[in-house]
Amino acid sequence: MAKYLIVGPSWVGDMVMAQSLFKTIAKQDKSAIIDVIGPAWSSPILARMPEVRNALTLKTGHGEWGIATRRELGQSLRNEQYDQAITLPRSWKSALVPFFAKIPKRIGFHGEQRYILLNERRKLDKNILNQTVKRFVSLGVSVQDAYPPTDLPQPELRVDAQNQATLYQKHKLHPERPAVAMMAGAEYGPAKQWPLEHFRSLAQQLIERGYQVWVLGGPKDIEDGNSILDGLGEHAFNLCGATKLVDAIDLLAAAEFAVSNDSGLMHVAAAVGTTVHGIYGSTSELFTPPLTDNKVIHNLHLDCSPCFKRTCPLGHTNCLRDITPELIIKSL
Repeated sequence: MAKYLIVGPSWVGDMVMAQSLFKTIAKQDKSAIIDVIGPAWSSPILARMPEVRNALTLKTGHGEWGIATRRELGQSLRNEQYDQAITLPRSWKSALVPFFAKIPKRIGFHGEQRYILLNERRKLDKNILNQTVKRFVSLGVSVQDAYPPTDLPQPELRVDAQNQATLYQKHKLHPERPAVAMMAGAEYGPAKQWPLEHFRSLAQQLIERGYQVWVLGGPKDIEDGNSILDGLGEHAFNLCGATKLVDAIDLLAAAEFAVSNDSGLMHVAAAVGTTVHGIYGSTSELFTPPLTDNKVIHNLHLDCSPCFKRTCPLGHTNCLRDITPELIIKSL
C-alpha cells in the first residue's frame, strides 16, 4: 500500500481534470491512499472523487507565497509518512509542502529552479503532452509510459441525489420540464465569453421549445445572469451566487445538456455525464477539451484563433460572436 500526496492545481477545471491522474494511480495500485492539497473551494469537488481520501486545504491566497504556511503544513504531514508526492503546478512555491513533509520521492515538471525541492524532475514536452490531462496523467506513470500516456481515464464526480432533490425544492425548479444549464462566466477574460445576447437568444428559444433554463455561476456572474434571463418568465432561473460549487455538481447532473464557455463548470458538467456544448474562441478544445464522449464542440477555427489572450487583440471577438444561437439550436 503506497501513500500519495498530490499538490493540486488552482483552477476548477484543472482540478476536475486532475481526477484522471487520481484514477490512474488507483488503477495501478488498488490499495493506494491519495491525499490532495488544494484551495478551500476545491474540497467539495475532491469529496466527490472516490479515489481521494483527504482534501487538504492550503490556507494561502491565489498567487501568495505563504512560505511559512507551506512549511507549517508540510511539517504537520510528516507523520503521515507519504511514499510519493506529485506536484502538478510548475511553480517553485507549489513544491514546498512535499519538501517540508520530507516525502522521499517528489515528482514534478522542470520549472522555476526546483532542483532541491523535487528529486524527480521531468521534461515538459509540450508537443507530446499537448493537453492538460496528458500532463497530469504523465506524472503518475513511469517515464517510459509518460510521453504520452496512452490511457486517459475520464473524470467521474459522484452525484448526491438527496441534495439534488433539496435544490429543486429550494429554488422552485420544475421537475417536470427538461433543464438546460448555461455557464456564461469567463473568469479568465472576455475573450473566452460567448456574447450575453447570444446566451439570451438561445435561452428564449429553448424556453419556447419546452425547456427550463438555469444559469449557473458565482457571485460575479449574477449581473450577467440577469442580463440573459430578465423577462423570460417562470422557466428562467438565475442561480448565479445562489448555489455552492457542490450544488452545481448536482444540478449539472440533472440537466439534459449544458451550454458553456471554456470554463471550470464546463468540466464539471462533463464529469457528471451531462451532454456538453462547449464554446471555444480564444482557447482550443485541442488543449482543454471536456473529458467526455458526450460533447459537441463549437469552434469556428478562424485564422486569428486560438490566441489565448484575455481580451481580443483585434477588438472584435468574431471567433465567438459569429457562433450564432441558431448554430447551437441546429446542433441540438
